[in-house]
Amino acid sequence: MAKEIHMPQLGESVTEGTISKWLVAPGDSVKKYDPIAEVMTDKVNAEVPSSYTGTVQELVASEDETVQVGDLICYMEVEGEAEEEAPVEEKAAQAPAPETDEADSGMKKRYSPAVLKLAQENGINLDHVNGSGRGGRITRKDVESYIASGGAEVAEKTSTTPASQAAEEALVAPAGPTYSTKPAEAVQSEAGDVEIPVSGVRKAIADNMLKSKHEIPHAWTMIEVDVTNLVKLREKHKEAFKARNGYSLTFMPFFIEAVVQGLKKYPRLNSTWAGDKIIQKQAVNMSMAAATEEALYVPVIKHADEQNIQGLARQVQELAGKVRNGTLASSEMQGGTFTINNTGSFGSVQSMPIINHPQAAILSVESIVKRPVIMQDDMIAVRHMVNLCLSLDHRVLDGLVAGQFLQYVKDYLENIDPERSI
Repeated sequence: MAKEIHMPQLGESVTEGTISKWLVAPGDSVKKYDPIAEVMTDKVNAEVPSSYTGTVQELVASEDETVQVGDLICYMEVEGEAEEEAPVEEKAAQAPAPETDEADSGMKKRYSPAVLKLAQENGINLDHVNGSGRGGRITRKDVESYIASGGAEVAEKTSTTPASQAAEEALVAPAGPTYSTKPAEAVQSEAGDVEIPVSGVRKAIADNMLKSKHEIPHAWTMIEVDVTNLVKLREKHKEAFKARNGYSLTFMPFFIEAVVQGLKKYPRLNSTWAGDKIIQKQAVNMSMAAATEEALYVPVIKHADEQNIQGLARQVQELAGKVRNGTLASSEMQGGTFTINNTGSFGSVQSMPIINHPQAAILSVESIVKRPVIMQDDMIAVRHMVNLCLSLDHRVLDGLVAGQFLQYVKDYLENIDPERSI
């Protein structure tokens, strides 16, 4: 009995994934929960397990194809679910009628959200596209082939969709806005240019960032902080800390601690927009940006408000290590309520971060630099200074509460006792 395998939900707010590699081929036998494909999203790399024990019948989605959550990716012939043999006369009575053009047409109209999106972006009438899938079902590859043959331009000039058909397609099409990273006009490469294909996790990141900028009205503010006491505190403890734990004590746990305290004082920043309401989160789950050569990941420190510097340092070290080793689990990317980004590790002194949808704010910690600063007694002193840059969802937050939050974090960091224990 043929069963459908669909793209699973791979993380909170993940709506699609790119099949980077099929681990099976048609005819292969697999057991339930065996991995059948490797999938990349903007949040995590994961393996898709088989939902059944059986034989792979057909791979519907292609490698490097981006598939919406819930879309069909393959068919399997499942063991132990075949119908019992019926008498010959009953078989004759139960035999299905031969497939007709009408049945094929019905299958053809089973468009996936990815196919619909691509067709809408290129002005294509899907009735003009021949499907290569089961029962004439139109796949993403069919649409791309149609575009490559010049069909998109023809469709744009000659499309005369009747009102009744338009209404039918409106019922099939997904609700809400669609986003495209495709340029309005194709840019041609010139001699000496290097073309880098956009695929996999990079495409997923691009789509998610575009979604954030399209949906969230970003505002931005920055504050300058004197972290001389913090530098002294870390300097005092870093050697003993490394000898005791086996890894370095960075500044990030201290900045996370300060931000957590700020979120407890001003919990509106620990919120998300939900259309007709704002949801203020009880848990303080700190998302932290961690980069590899290929992509940026955002693992989550759960219940960061319940941990001390030692605990935060351990979490930062472990999660960053998993990102570098490619072992980060999907569950470790979920549930974040606020994001902190250490752009200062690259030498940046000012940035405007894009909010990690669907959160309401993100804070970038810039590079700590020595600068001459005028003190309260009008004396000039060399101090360690850092810029904290906050992007905020202006539907959820106004400048007043954002400014109060930043001022609180500034005061917390500037008044750290350099002699405190950690």
